[in-house]
Order: sequence, then structure tokens, then C-alpha cells
Amino acid sequence: MRKLMMMAVLAAAATTAFAQEDVVKQAKKLMDKGDLEQALQTLQPALNNGTDQEKAAAWNLLSAIQYETFTKNQSIQLQNQVTKATTPYDTLAMNKAVVESFESAIKCDEFDSKPNEKGKVKPKFRSANQTKFLTARVNTINSGMYFYNKKDLSEAIRAWKLYVDSKDMPLFTGADLSKDQYLSEVSYYIGLAAYNQKDYATATKYARIAAQDTAKAKDANEILLFAQKDGAKTKEDSVAYLNTIKELHEQNPGDERYYNLLLDYYSKPGRQADMLAWIDGELQKNPNNKMSWALKGEALMNQQKYDEAITAYQKAVEIDPNFIQVIFNIGACYNQKAAALNEQLADKRTGSLTPANSEKVKALLNEALKYMEKTRELDPNREKVNWAYPLYQIYYSLKDPKAKELEPLVNGK
Repeated sequence: MRKLMMMAVLAAAATTAFAQEDVVKQAKKLMDKGDLEQALQTLQPALNNGTDQEKAAAWNLLSAIQYETFTKNQSIQLQNQVTKATTPYDTLAMNKAVVESFESAIKCDEFDSKPNEKGKVKPKFRSANQTKFLTARVNTINSGMYFYNKKDLSEAIRAWKLYVDSKDMPLFTGADLSKDQYLSEVSYYIGLAAYNQKDYATATKYARIAAQDTAKAKDANEILLFAQKDGAKTKEDSVAYLNTIKELHEQNPGDERYYNLLLDYYSKPGRQADMLAWIDGELQKNPNNKMSWALKGEALMNQQKYDEAITAYQKAVEIDPNFIQVIFNIGACYNQKAAALNEQLADKRTGSLTPANSEKVKALLNEALKYMEKTRELDPNREKVNWAYPLYQIYYSLKDPKAKELEPLVNGK
């Protein structure tokens, strides 16, 4: 009984093998007759049945059928371009077929590179498919652009990813694809399309590839940064985004964009201590950066550390004597110091100051006045800062008649 059962199993296997072979042969005949659609339908059962070698043969034929669809339409397209004829052809089928044919060849190679019944790996179809797609591979770029222009970003990404990813696939073992003039450009467009689809992981991956080309680095890094920023969902994602900006800032110290992105990150609420630490690090690397001194002054001013803020601001003014916003802020610091000192020294009951204490407050107000008047001189039309009310307040506190002159500006007249 056991022997009969084994014979039945072997017979069934043989029948399956013959059926598989027959399906492939039948599909091949249909292809040779030009009935490509029927050939595709006939071949379908053989793609996932049989041994690895039989599956490889089926996928190889599928690739050939799809490639025939591509070349058939491409030939008409090229003929039209040469002869100025208008023979109709299927543009959609042509662009889909080259991608599908390439994908099928890769699938064929996956089965073709598995050990046979003797445990040996002897790819049967790799050499021919490698030769074919070393040339045809570039057509996936055109296919991707076709779908991109049709606003079909998913199909565009599919085609372009095939181009970029295939260079490292076993199908091209032994081929030198290291010198690729299109790689960074195609990777950039994958990143751009993926970003527009909110597929931030894909956008990040391919933007990094594009950024390896110095000619494409600036645009690619922009995609990379915004993909990481918009895709951040966890604290770890935010840290990764920050580290990317830091890395790009280190690589491109003269590019203000990365400096400003770091500033934007550290300016968020609750990051004041981190902001100061970052600025101090920037000043260690470049003590002549007026913006870093200005930012340090602002951070300290917000913490009401007016003396330290003034020191930082003055460093910025030493570098740029016409840094209007900083000159204004120095005046504001002295004004705030005067107000705090007035409150500290005033009589708790009457609110008045002794003559000696009044002079101390007045000295600070005069320092504030010096910087506010300098601001007015440099920015008479208040295009950079609105100095009118602070200057009026100082004049008023000093009982200076010039306060009257500023009333129309303060009152908006």
C-alpha cells in the first residue's frame, strides 16, 4: 500500500511538471504569434507553481512578453519621431511594460539563483537579462517621468525606485554600475515625490542618496530636513531631525539656512537653556558671528540678566556698529535696569526716591537714552524697530522736553 501511495505521489508530481511545462510552451507560442495579452493570461498559473527552476522559466517568459509590449510601442514612437508620422501607439502600456518587464526579470533571477536539485546554483537566465536591462534600465527613468507628469506619483516612484535600487541587485552581479550620471537626479525626484505623498521614510532614504552628489546636495538636503521634520512623531524622531540639521550645519558652516533652522528649533518654548548652550558652542567655533552674540544677548535679556545681555549685545555691536536691533535692545536693557532699580530703591510708603538714589536711576536712564537716540539716528523711519514709545518713556522719566515732540508719534498722529 505504501509503495502504491508513493507511486501516486510521483505520478502527480510528473503530471504537474508536464502541466507546468505545457503552460509555458503554450504561452511562448502565443507570444511568438503576437497575441501578447492571451500569452500573459495563459502564463499566470505557471508563475507560482513547480520547482524554483520552473518558476524562473515562467517569470523569464513573463518578462519577455512584457518587454515585447514595450518594444512594440517604442518602435512606433521612434518611427513617428523620425518620419513625422502619427501612427497610434499605447504610451501607457509602453511605460508600464518596461517597468513590469524589469520587475519580472528580477523575480526570475530570484528563483534562477536558487540551488537546483543537486544543490548547485547555475543561473540560466541571468546573463541574457543582465545584458538586456543594462541597456533597458534607463527607460524606467522615462517611465517614471511619464507617470510623474500624469500626477501618478505612486507609479512614478515605483519606476524610479526600480532604477535606483536595481544597481545593487544580484541580477547585475559583475556589472560596473558605479558611474551613474542619473542616480542622484532620480533619487532626488523619488524623495520629492515621496515627500509630496507624505511618505517621509522613503523621502528621507532617497534624499540621502541624492545628497551624496555635491551638485544635488542643497536641494536634496532640503527634502531630507522637511521630511524628517514633518514626519517626526516621537522624541527620537525630533532628536534625529535635530542631529541632521547639526550635521548639515557642520558640513556647511557658511549656509545660513541650517543656522536658522537650528535657531528655529531652539527658539521653541522650554528650550532656553539648550539655546544658550548651542549659542555658546557656535561662539566657540566662530567668535565673530554677530548673530550668535545677538541671540545670546536676547536669551539673557529674556531671563532678565541685563548686565550679561548688555555684554553680549556689545560684542555684536563691536562687529557691526550699525546693528540697529541690537543697539535698540541695549537701550531696552538699560531702561529695564532703571525700572527695576527704581522699584528697589523707592520708599515703600511714598514711592519717592532720595536724591542720591534718583541719580543712580537717572544714570541708567541716560545710558538707555544714548542707545535709543542712536537707534533713532540709524532708523529714522522706524523700519527696523519701533523706537518711538521707549524713547518717549525715557525722555518723560528724565523730564526732558523732547518727550513732547514725540507725542504725535506715540499717539499715532
